[in-house]
Amino acid sequence: MNPINDYAEIVGSETIDELKEIASHLEGKIVQNINSTAVGGGVAEILNRMIPLLKQLNVDARWDFIKGGEKFFEITKKIHNSLHGINIDITKEEFNHFDQITKDNLANMTLNGDIIFIHDPQPIGLIRAKKQADFKEKKFIWRCHIDISSANPNTFNFLKKYIELYDASVFSSPLFSKKLKIPQMLIAPSIDPLSDKNKELDKKQIIEVADRFNIDLNKKIITQVSRFDRLKDPLGVIDVYRLVKKYIDCQLILAGGSADDDPESVEVYKEVLEKANGDKDIFILNLPPTSNIEINAIQRMSTVILQKSIKEGFGLTVSESLWKKKPTIASAVGGIPLQITHKYSGLLSRTIEGTALYTKQLLQNSEYANKLGLNGHEHVKNNFLITRHIRDYLLLFIKVQYNKESIIYL
Repeated sequence: MNPINDYAEIVGSETIDELKEIASHLEGKIVQNINSTAVGGGVAEILNRMIPLLKQLNVDARWDFIKGGEKFFEITKKIHNSLHGINIDITKEEFNHFDQITKDNLANMTLNGDIIFIHDPQPIGLIRAKKQADFKEKKFIWRCHIDISSANPNTFNFLKKYIELYDASVFSSPLFSKKLKIPQMLIAPSIDPLSDKNKELDKKQIIEVADRFNIDLNKKIITQVSRFDRLKDPLGVIDVYRLVKKYIDCQLILAGGSADDDPESVEVYKEVLEKANGDKDIFILNLPPTSNIEINAIQRMSTVILQKSIKEGFGLTVSESLWKKKPTIASAVGGIPLQITHKYSGLLSRTIEGTALYTKQLLQNSEYANKLGLNGHEHVKNNFLITRHIRDYLLLFIKVQYNKESIIYL
């Protein structure tokens, strides 16, 4: 893990000094983060980078996970998709099982934080602990990383009975908020510019990764990096590639993996393999969560990067590609429009045909593509780096712990 002072080269020493000053107000307080998995997905990735940096700022930040089982994570995947507006029937028995796993976790977990920071729906029910007498002084925050603007009402109402027991809630975009009885705060996610996934790589490292996967660096490359999830629409990306391939000789890389709390990913991976149908210019890379250098190199070798999500929470892979100054085309869903201003820092699209048209345009016009990439890099630098994210969280913790007016409400 890089020392916190290393980030001064990117964001300035004044920013780092400010973080240290803000963090000093949390001296002696424990911040306990809880989610459902240590690997896979944006939440785990952010916490893996953020917890050590918070500790360097002398904040007693901790990270714990709930336990479930195959049935529990199948249910929470259905809840996740239902919150995104997908029409899925979740039975009373499944909701009851969710509640039972919550009770099991409450019986076996130690909730020792002064501030208990719960991430996403899987552990949301841990708020029940607040009813205990010795938990009255603890502050609970629910952090929603999902776009719940079109959530299934039954699913949202099931969760709402928990949400409104929290002291505060956090959303990635003002569009995601709901009418709630508790304060709602806006804090966008972030990337770490010094992580293995985002740091600068020399040309030798990029060539080595390309050679390992037999990717031709002399041919144009279209890439999407995402877990194998139907909401990321990897099958639609193949359709885009095939439309472009009629006019421009190119390759497609679909690089992703799975997460411990996403049992659906194996099935989607098989569907992608079947649709690729052995095309020698389609590279389907099912990578382990530790493949950060490989993802970094793949993004840097790409000519154009796509993020053709049907639904999206925030879509940090967009920030990753923009940080690397790559021209990026993404769906206008979730938090992606916060990252891309159309025709300035990237291109927004809603259809397969539109995405293919924009892809051809960028493959044929390198000057325009480079301009979009440079603008995107500056936008990420100013808005979506981990130092800004840490500052927002520190102010949130101070606000909730001491009831100080330090956060702007939605």
